[in-house]
Amino acid sequence: MAMGTSEAVLQVFSGAVPCLFGSDPCFSKSDSMSPFKSHIKSVKKRGSRYMLKCSYMIRSHIMTHRLHGVGGGLYGNTSIHRSQLQSCKCQRADSVSGIASEAGNGTWFVDNAKKRNPINGVMDTPNVLEFQDVQELKPEMEGSISNGAVETARDTFVKVRVDSIEDEAWDLLRESMVYYCGSPIGTIAAKDPTSSNVLNYDQVFIRDFIPSGIAFLLKGEYDIVRNFILHTLQLQSWEKTMDCHSPGQGLMPASFKVRTVPLDGDDSATEEVLDPDFGEAAIGRVAPVDSGLWWIILLRAYGKCSGDLSVQERIDVQTGIKMILRLCLADGFDMFPTLLVTDGSCMIDRRMGIHGHPLEIQALFYSALLCAREMLAPEDGSADLIRALNNRLVALSFHIREYYWIDMKKLNEIYRYKTEEYSYDAVNKFNIYPDQISPWLVEWMPNKGGYLIGNLQPAHMDFRFFSLGNLWSIISSLATMDQSHAILDLVEAKWGDLVADMPLKICYPALEGQEWQIITGSDPKNTPWSYHNAGSWPTLLWQLTVACIKMDRPQIAAKAVEIAERRIARDKWPEYYDTKKARFIGKQARLFQTWSIAGYLVAKLLLSDPTAAKILITEEDSELVNAFSCMISANPRRKRGRKSSTQTFIV
Repeated sequence: MAMGTSEAVLQVFSGAVPCLFGSDPCFSKSDSMSPFKSHIKSVKKRGSRYMLKCSYMIRSHIMTHRLHGVGGGLYGNTSIHRSQLQSCKCQRADSVSGIASEAGNGTWFVDNAKKRNPINGVMDTPNVLEFQDVQELKPEMEGSISNGAVETARDTFVKVRVDSIEDEAWDLLRESMVYYCGSPIGTIAAKDPTSSNVLNYDQVFIRDFIPSGIAFLLKGEYDIVRNFILHTLQLQSWEKTMDCHSPGQGLMPASFKVRTVPLDGDDSATEEVLDPDFGEAAIGRVAPVDSGLWWIILLRAYGKCSGDLSVQERIDVQTGIKMILRLCLADGFDMFPTLLVTDGSCMIDRRMGIHGHPLEIQALFYSALLCAREMLAPEDGSADLIRALNNRLVALSFHIREYYWIDMKKLNEIYRYKTEEYSYDAVNKFNIYPDQISPWLVEWMPNKGGYLIGNLQPAHMDFRFFSLGNLWSIISSLATMDQSHAILDLVEAKWGDLVADMPLKICYPALEGQEWQIITGSDPKNTPWSYHNAGSWPTLLWQLTVACIKMDRPQIAAKAVEIAERRIARDKWPEYYDTKKARFIGKQARLFQTWSIAGYLVAKLLLSDPTAAKILITEEDSELVNAFSCMISANPRRKRGRKSSTQTFIV
């Protein structure tokens, strides 16, 4: 019996038995297009809400495709009835604003011809042995074959299994694609067949699409990213009102949804509309500060990856960049160069005590400023904006590096701080009380390594470790080279806390007890070690990978990806994991979460080709380094006094 089992397994490994793994996704264009008239227009709906409309006729199509699987046609002949296949001759996204673009933008369709489980609708995964099954068979096999053969067979199995996970991930990512006028425009947040309460997970979120967009760029599929950039740009200028108040111009939406509604006066036709949400429908009604910053970062990545600079050079795109910058660089009451935001205005979109100057926003802000400076066309009208941008870059980098950084040495300095210093030369500039240092931090801080704290305000330092903010500080060069290496040193030293059974903790540690009650308002979704309160989020794999590649330490990311591969597909690609060691799927986590899928794919693509990470990395230039050095050596007293002005005022 043992011999028979061993031989059967080895036959699968050696290829004697047909391999049952998924095939490459199939793409096709519609064979026939029904003629009709279409148009895109802005129309006013209910209480100053605007939607982008596209009229089209519905036609029934029956399309038959033959999908070829590895080793003999897994799916065979599959007939697909698409009763609502949408054919549209709308103006392309690049001409919505009336400004022509040289690059073409074809219409294409993705045919979902995947086998579905008839019971629950979940996509079937390859019918293969799991890795632990091979481990259990190993002692049985060792009795009949050599150890070397076992190791070779196991390595082959693992490679094939990983390939099947990637194939499944690509199938799921393409299945999440959203179409507008027949062209791909984004990916929905999640496509969970087990959840009856959709909420807004069927919408296209700007922050959620970023890893999807990067995955498509790295795969050479540029159209969907181009369409996303240009259509969200159109949404930027629309009127945004809540309770008779409108936010500043330049705000990008948190998400949008493609809705199909009947066309007025024609029962045989429908029209598609883009319906954006700027936060007025979101839980908590918080405006998304990070959306515009991510949009600029993706715009630069698109240009660098595709080589198509015509998009960022367009007048409407240049205007969109400037509107975001003016909104972020506007003068206010704040004495700090960091952006002041409310709680829940970024990836952590619920009350978690990050109001003020959270690191995540500052890292994205810094990155967006560098990307925008690189893309802005030199012209007389932009001179003042670029000057303000450069000044903010210098001040922001100095502020974060000097006051947000913490390691064992800095922690000891804070421990010995004197308080109530009234002086321009005060050491304890923000009047931080040493008693704020939590006991967990004293024990947790490694001798080698450090990180940027989560937040800084007068008399308050948030000592929690926030993964996205620290990783993007490395990627954007907001952190120095030494600080960047120290952050990765800390990740390695605290691997059991930050990675454990599934990468990566969104923050560490969790808010517990009375602190959780006061700060979160006893949020039942953000209980300790769940969701945003120190839950583990697989999507953060791609940011970890980019940061590790930049610092020439890809082995850290490769180790994290290997851990994720052990269970993420078997767990059906959850949104997040719970408990200290990430052992449980999150209690309210959506399955088949798109950015969990895309984050894994981007990590794999970048590890296979590390040079591709350059589309996301920004390097610090010599001007900033020199300016930073001058700020450190400058005497604060020299800066005081009346501002010199060349303008004459008549009183």
